[in-house]
Amino acid sequence: MNKRDFLKVSGAVLGGLAVGRPLGAAAEESAQSAALTNWAGNLRYGTTNLHECRSVEQVQAFVKANDSFRVLGTRHCFNRIADSDKALVSVRPMDRIIEIDPMTATVTVEGGISYGQLCPTLHERGFALHNLASLPHISIAGACATASHGSGVERGSLATAVTALELVTADGEIRKLSAEHDGETFKGAVVGLGALGVVTRLTLKVEPTFQMWQDVYEHMPMAELADNFDEVVSSAYSVSLFTDWRNKNINEVWIKHRLDDPSGQATKAAPEFFGAKLATRNLHPIAALSAENCTAQMGELGPWFDRMPHFKMGFTPSSGDELQAEYFVPHKHAVEAILAIERLHERVSPHLWISEIRTVAEDDHWMSPAQGRPSVTIHFTWKPEWDAVSRLLPIIERELSPFEPRPHWGKLFTLDPKTLQSRYEMLPRFKDLVHEFDPNAKFRNEFLAHNLYG
Repeated sequence: MNKRDFLKVSGAVLGGLAVGRPLGAAAEESAQSAALTNWAGNLRYGTTNLHECRSVEQVQAFVKANDSFRVLGTRHCFNRIADSDKALVSVRPMDRIIEIDPMTATVTVEGGISYGQLCPTLHERGFALHNLASLPHISIAGACATASHGSGVERGSLATAVTALELVTADGEIRKLSAEHDGETFKGAVVGLGALGVVTRLTLKVEPTFQMWQDVYEHMPMAELADNFDEVVSSAYSVSLFTDWRNKNINEVWIKHRLDDPSGQATKAAPEFFGAKLATRNLHPIAALSAENCTAQMGELGPWFDRMPHFKMGFTPSSGDELQAEYFVPHKHAVEAILAIERLHERVSPHLWISEIRTVAEDDHWMSPAQGRPSVTIHFTWKPEWDAVSRLLPIIERELSPFEPRPHWGKLFTLDPKTLQSRYEMLPRFKDLVHEFDPNAKFRNEFLAHNLYG
């Protein structure tokens, strides 16, 4: 990697999870006049009419006063799912922890809080979440609405931690839903794609806090992965595979272990793991970059929230000179799908920073890409070369088509609407739910109209 490329990517992060400039500095519910872009800078939102709300009452007033708008979170999506040409509303200033309840093993938070804000306090009180994504800077509401995820064969997306939520619906009224009392409606609402209302409060399952450590291995032969895929991805609490698809090689394997006994210690790592060699230094997923901003490796114990992400809580990227795409395929087809992409390496690799392969447990949220099937995700962090990427995505989607891939809702994809819709058996029921909550399509934007109704 040359110096120019190094500098371009050094501020970038993997997994699509990052925060743009803060939204909480302006006056309450004040309109913004500066041009608005997402964190990566690959899209400019269709309006500068951004309003910030600091209370549920302000959200209600805004919803009643506007006929068309979208909710904007931390701007980490790479497509127009959160865009509007009329108005945008943010609840980022609503970031309080409302209650940690040991009796029900839950935490209730406001809709604007991020994982980075919640996790240290949760740990101090003796609790943990079941999983985290690559970066902790995203809002919890936004991550759950798009089924964002971490990695782990037995670990569902971040949305699977939700046990209750509160929304302001299109009529400005408050609607509360819970897994206990609302059954199927709840399953349709959690991964709601911003189509049902403004999420102002969420309740998440928690568990006793725990320690973790991670080891990193380098250069696993692709053949070893193909022959031993299930053993590799099931070898620890969380496993991530990074590859640039060159040389039939998995560049790095990040293995995150859980330790429940606080008086214990990390197990000494084996020198080799399915043909990969134990790293002798901390690594960035892109090996040419400094690991300074990555979470501690080399078997060093630490709290769960400081090991599950790939990047440190305190690190907020200053730029995101990249594009991202990601596809969920059924776990049973993982090896076939990976090898299908590997065959495209001559086309893909020149335009790629890195790919990450992760596992996600099956869930029952209607619009989750992991609904009804344990999944493996193939993620692409592209160089900011949209002309090339826009030509590659249809090719990748065609190669993966035998496995019926579902794209991440917040990433770039080119699947035609009929194909996308055919892969969500609960979509008709979701549309009925959307009509119930938003009969006049107040929350519907071009992205939803095209992909769900096109």
